[in-house]
Amino acid sequence: MRMTLNTMTWRRREMVRWLVSCATEIGVQALMNIMQNWYSLFTPIEATTIVAVTGTTPATLLRLNLAFGQRDELCARARAVALQCAMKDPQNCSLPALTLCEKDHAAFEAAYQIVLDSAAAAGMGHSHLFTVARYMEHRGLPLRAYKLATLAFSHLSIAFNQDTHPAVNDVLWACSLSHSLGKSQLSAIVPLIIQSVQCAPMLSDILRRWSLPPPGLAALSGRRHAAKPPAAPGLDKAPLCQLLEAAIAAYVSTTHSRLTHISPRHYSEFIEFLCKARETFLLAPDGHLQFGQFLDNLKQTYKGKKKLMLLVRERFG
Repeated sequence: MRMTLNTMTWRRREMVRWLVSCATEIGVQALMNIMQNWYSLFTPIEATTIVAVTGTTPATLLRLNLAFGQRDELCARARAVALQCAMKDPQNCSLPALTLCEKDHAAFEAAYQIVLDSAAAAGMGHSHLFTVARYMEHRGLPLRAYKLATLAFSHLSIAFNQDTHPAVNDVLWACSLSHSLGKSQLSAIVPLIIQSVQCAPMLSDILRRWSLPPPGLAALSGRRHAAKPPAAPGLDKAPLCQLLEAAIAAYVSTTHSRLTHISPRHYSEFIEFLCKARETFLLAPDGHLQFGQFLDNLKQTYKGKKKLMLLVRERFG
């Protein structure tokens, strides 16, 4: 284990499991010993996901036939290992540490604080933060999930042409979560979205989702004695009016970027893009006027692209 600690081999994971199995056969003191000295034998991810987890499974505890005091001591040692590993490698070990510490409030709080500290110090990327945030929601802790999602946005950047960015589903999930929590959470997350997302179709998708009643509330309206669900936030009022402005601005800048090096084979695709842009423009009170001015500007600026501008006139007038 010590010889291959810094030079990983394909059989190492198998050998880690074998060593834990041997320690289990010998007894609780051997298991406690490898946990106490994990840093000289295992990587943080190995110590968290294999050693600490395997050492505290019901099957292992039953096999060791421990008294309650010994069982608590072993589990406490495993949690301590998980927390140490999370501090050393928060990106890979935070979620396993949280999972392992679920039944101990103090340890769970310590693991959560490690995540917060790591996010503030840029020790965790947006994908890992979103993963932990989803875990928190699954645990019935939506406000903590929301907090972690907002931290994830500070590490995220989706450019104008990244419609298929890996974080798209995470962003939409975070938007749905903030929508369900209330207007204050919605208001707080809008500036983060505007700062992190420059992709116009994605901003439009978020707008349309938020123009509907919050998820889960529509069903309440049909129940007897249920309070009337809150109305969907208006696109002409804060905070969604800022997001609408950002979406329109994103469509404008993306249009100019696409027209810089457009080829005839992409003309039809560009016209469809303008159709989507028009749908977003029309969400604004003066959207029809804005879109008309936008088209006039395109026709004047790119009048040299005669065939394309002809297609624009045929579709939009």
